[in-house]
Amino acid sequence: MPETSEDGPDEAERLAADADLLRDAWGRTLEDAQALEADFEAAGWETILIDAGHTAPVSPDAGETDRWGFVHVVPGNKAEWFVEAFEAGSFPVYDVYRNEAAGRVFLVTVFTDPDAETAILIAGSYEKRFARPLETVAREEGEVYSHVQKLDKTHLGSFRHDDPGKFFPGFERRAAEE
Repeated sequence: MPETSEDGPDEAERLAADADLLRDAWGRTLEDAQALEADFEAAGWETILIDAGHTAPVSPDAGETDRWGFVHVVPGNKAEWFVEAFEAGSFPVYDVYRNEAAGRVFLVTVFTDPDAETAILIAGSYEKRFARPLETVAREEGEVYSHVQKLDKTHLGSFRHDDPGKFFPGFERRAAEE
């Protein structure tokens, strides 16, 4: 029988339950990304699907560079493919598909270049509690960025987004409260 306290299950049991939730949420995120990729490919588009090894919401005062926004760390084996597509296209259209579980936001950001019929899909997740400073800046600026880099911090490319609400759960509600 699991130990409980007045507050409910013990910490180890809660962490184990959260780990299962997070693993399932990440699995669903990757499945969604693969389904989106398949839709683009069925329409004849070139695609690159990257599951970021790490995604972090970085506010201007927290970063080591002047870049702020969502920083996606991509595996080295996908970096070359990303750079080729990024440098060949303009990617003026984007969309964000997101879900939440256990205090994390899971998202698939889709960057599209309709003229070249190329789509870059990046799956990532971040802890909601670390996103508030970035959300505040994004609301003030009316924009947010996505940056792609390798583990060694080599910057591979950046995208500007004019609708930051797509990235933050509850963005519109909090904006109305301010």
